[in-house]
This record gives sequence, structure tokens and C-alpha cells, in this order.
Amino acid sequence: MNLNRIFTNQRTGNNPHTKASRTDFQRDFDRIIFSSAFRRLQNKTQVFPLPGSVFVHNRLTHSLEVSSVGRSLGSVMGEYIHDHFKDDLTEEARSFYLHNLGHVIAAACLCHDVGNPAFGHSGEDAIASYFERNENDLKPKFNEKEWADLVNFEGNANAIRVLAQQQQGKDEGGIQLTFSTLASIAKYPCEAIAKQKGIIHRKKFGFFQNEKDIFLEIAEGTGLISESREPHIFKRHPFVWLVEAADDICYNIIDMEDAHRLGIVSTADCKNLFFELVKSETDDVNRIDRKLASISNENEQISYLRAKVINALINKSLEMYRQHFDTILEGNLDKALLDLYKSENRTLQDIETFSIEKIYNHKAVVEIENAGYNVMYELLDHFIPSILKSSDQRKSYDIKALKLLPKQFLYEAGTDYQKVLGVIDFVSGMTDNYATDLYRKIKGIDIGMTV
Repeated sequence: MNLNRIFTNQRTGNNPHTKASRTDFQRDFDRIIFSSAFRRLQNKTQVFPLPGSVFVHNRLTHSLEVSSVGRSLGSVMGEYIHDHFKDDLTEEARSFYLHNLGHVIAAACLCHDVGNPAFGHSGEDAIASYFERNENDLKPKFNEKEWADLVNFEGNANAIRVLAQQQQGKDEGGIQLTFSTLASIAKYPCEAIAKQKGIIHRKKFGFFQNEKDIFLEIAEGTGLISESREPHIFKRHPFVWLVEAADDICYNIIDMEDAHRLGIVSTADCKNLFFELVKSETDDVNRIDRKLASISNENEQISYLRAKVINALINKSLEMYRQHFDTILEGNLDKALLDLYKSENRTLQDIETFSIEKIYNHKAVVEIENAGYNVMYELLDHFIPSILKSSDQRKSYDIKALKLLPKQFLYEAGTDYQKVLGVIDFVSGMTDNYATDLYRKIKGIDIGMTV
């Protein structure tokens, strides 16, 4: 890909450029911070049930930390591109890489999870399996590509929709981010039907049919390489690897720290795993030993090591990005940066294996996944049968169910696919608490008036 063509300040929607003290890419960051979709992340599960007396990360705090790491990755790589490819860059491109790549990566990291529903991955599974389990009744209402979107629902594609689509009664283009930021979160830039038919081996997909035209504009504006037009499949944008690395660094390490604070992981196990990784990437082990000896609080010891681990992984990610830069520009790197690192250093793999065994399969995590799955499934089942009936077919219970849908999610003049997407927008945008409260009310578990 051409380094002069992979960025643009073009935005979704009818949003002409205006002079401002901030750059267009700084404005992206600010727009995300002030968006309701971002605010709702404060009450969406990251891994553990949301806290009682012990604070653990939610999707919002996770996204803020990923953004901080992403800004570091983007700033350093921007300087690298500026210095090593200066003669090949236009004046505009030199300025972008030197001053703005860090802002783009930070903004993309900030919004990389806005499409994720409540209750983490179990919420995604509930939405996809709702359609799978009701295939006989629902599949005939959609074309092949629309159905592939629904039975493969996942948060990456939904993020593009949340950020870029026009809701009923709202402005065109969603929150109107630059194509550069939106391209940077497209980890799987293809249609769901490509995954469904096994045409590609990607685990996920990047956009719904309803947002296909928007995504094609993004692809054109940022110079994505097309691999296929039917179905649409693109190679990843070069910035995606930096966003992915920032996310991988944080969730691999922060989940361990949270588990330690909750008493799920012992101090000894956490220290040993963190220290092993730090030791493998530093020559100054004695200084770290002395620093740990000066800290008596166990949580602070883990926090200190966590900071050291994150710094080490940032440096390794940058090293891997530089080492594979030509392959990344071609769109041909087939592994995440940290996966490349795991192949040469087993310590990070040991942390991941330990986390799967001791954290992600812990009873408290599995309980919230089961509960969340059931809540999300039942909410869909309350609304979707009613929204798919014509007005003359609806009974009183259908009418009452749809009165609970806010107007911006009602697409009564749209196709069945658009009507269902409106319901999914409503349900997937819910926080854990709101979804649980609404579930309890429609099931008759809680009855009473709340204002």
C-alpha cells in the first residue's frame, strides 16, 4: 500500500472540513470520548462480574488503557516512517506520520470495543445463536448475505455500524469519524458470507450488508487492497496491527492483575509469570529486584511488574512491526504482532495458557457468561418476533413490546433485515445492568414503577 494514500481526513456523513485548533484526527478522539456509545462501556463486562467492593476493569477502563498504549505505538511508528521513508513521502504525509499517527491509533483503540454487546463474548454468542436456533422461522425472511450477518454476529462489524450508520432522526454518518480511524479498527475487512462459505479462514468479518457502501468508501479512501469483489474481501489496513497489538498487550496483562486483586490468582503465581517476561526483555534484573524489595504492598508489587511487562511488550511490538513492515504494507502478514513474539518467547504463551485455565474458566466468569447469554437471548426473543410482523398482524402484546423500543431503533419503513438490525442495535447497546433490569421486568421477576 502507498504510504501517501493510506490516510485521509475524509469523514462519514455530510461533514465538511472546518478550521479548528485541533487536527481532524484529534477531533476523532474527542468525538469518541463524548459519544454515548463510549460512555456505555463503563457498565459492560470486560472479563469479571462488575465490581462490588473490589474494583476491576470494565470495557471503558480497558479501552482507555488500550488507547494509551496505542498512542505510544502510533507515535513511535510515525516517527519511524517519517525518518526512514522521508524521501518517498509527500509533505502532507510527513506531517501526518510525525504528528498524527499517534492520534489515529489512540482514537481507534478508544472505540475498538464500542460494538461489543453486554456480557462480553457471551453476549455476541447469544445474538448469533438466536438466529441459528430460530433458523426455520427466520431464515426465509432474509437474503443469503443478510442471514450470514445475523448468524455470525460479532462486535467488530457492529462497531462500524455503531460509529458510522445514521439512526432514525439523527445526523448522517453516525459520529462522523475519519476514514483513517475507522479503517484502523477493521481487523477482518470482509463480508460475513466469505466466512460463512469458507472462502476465507478469518474468524470474523468487518461490516454488515447495511453498511457495505460506507465500508467501500472507507476502503477506497484509505487505499485498502481488494482481494475479491464478490464477496468483498480486503487486505488489512497497516494501522490495524498497531491497534490489535495495543489490545492484546492490555487484555493479556490486565486480566491477570484483576484476577490477582480478586484473589483468583496468587501473588506468587502472578509475580513469577510477570517477572519471567520482564527478565527475558531486560538486562537490569537486579534493579527490578531491589525495587520490588522496597515495596511491601502486594498489589503495588504486581502493579509495578505490570507496568514493566507492558513497556516490554510495547517495545517488542514495535520491533516486530518494523521487522515485518514491508509485509504489513502488502497486507500479507498473517499473524498478530504478539503472536509473532510468542513464537520466539514462551513466557507470554505461558501467561495466556495460565489465564485460560485459571481465569477465563473460573466459576465467577462462567456464571456471568451463562447469565448474560440467557439475558441477551430472551431480550431478542421479546422484540424480534413482534418487529417482523406487519402492522395488521400484530397483537396487543406485540404492540406493547415495541413500545419499549426507543424511536431511533424503529425502522418500520425498512426491510425485515433493517428492522432486525434496529432491535440488535438496541439490545447490543445496552449496559449489563440495563439489560438485566429490562430482562427482569419483561419476565415479571421485578414488577413496579421506576422513574
